[in-house]
Amino acid sequence: MTPDPLVTDPAAGLLPPATTPAVTFTKGGETLLGVLHVPAGPGPHPVVLLLHGFPGMERNFDVAHALRRAGYATLVFHYRGSWGMGGSWSWRHVLEDTAAAVAALRGPGLAAAHRLDLSRLVVAGHSLGGFAALMTAAADPAIAAVASWAGFDFGAVAAAVREGREKRATYVEAFGEDLLPLRGTGGEALVAEMEAAGEEWRLARLAPRLDGRPVLLIGTSRDTVTPHTVHHEPLAAAFRARPSGTLEEHLFPADHALSDHRVALTRALLGFLDRHVGATG
Repeated sequence: MTPDPLVTDPAAGLLPPATTPAVTFTKGGETLLGVLHVPAGPGPHPVVLLLHGFPGMERNFDVAHALRRAGYATLVFHYRGSWGMGGSWSWRHVLEDTAAAVAALRGPGLAAAHRLDLSRLVVAGHSLGGFAALMTAAADPAIAAVASWAGFDFGAVAAAVREGREKRATYVEAFGEDLLPLRGTGGEALVAEMEAAGEEWRLARLAPRLDGRPVLLIGTSRDTVTPHTVHHEPLAAAFRARPSGTLEEHLFPADHALSDHRVALTRALLGFLDRHVGATG
């Protein structure tokens, strides 16, 4: 029987052993810090870049450890201007920093040092991280697959805030309440940046650019941050309409952090990875 990676550690004596090295890379003149969860065994291991949301209270380390036990190397990092990193926070910096993290993984030495298989690189994320995962994969055809849970559709929200001053004020206040671990921004600046991007950041428009690649979308039906009727259903419909892609879709009765669906989330992601990428011990 195959050990269950949600509850079982790797077999004793498997070499090389699992490790958790710090990884640094630069973007915009700032040094960004991440942690790489390297599985036990010779590999080469597929890699999942795991992206946290805004401001990053939930960083999905439970998912990262489970993926490692299943044979997937996983990198979690902080964006500029967040959680002690230098520079300023912005939505566009998140996209730039995510692309920089992909480039760092592909850089000379890292794959060899940690037995990584960059031909099986997956980008996955929660909320803002789901948005960044989909945007990054759409811009980079060499990314093998992409996964998003409770993904935030900035283009859809930008359209909504243009419709009324009250809706806009609600988002200015909501973003402004989560600034403690961030630097160099404010609620007004974040809403203005989202408005300026507009339709460029509507996720449904990415479906043609992800044709032929596996996509996992997980919606959350008890979510007041990314209501599934706004953030999940239109996106999933756009992918369903393109039969050349491989879409896996779930709608969990969960809140935004999937607080009572962490096991279900991890099993859905592991199943998706096993079917479309595959781990090597």
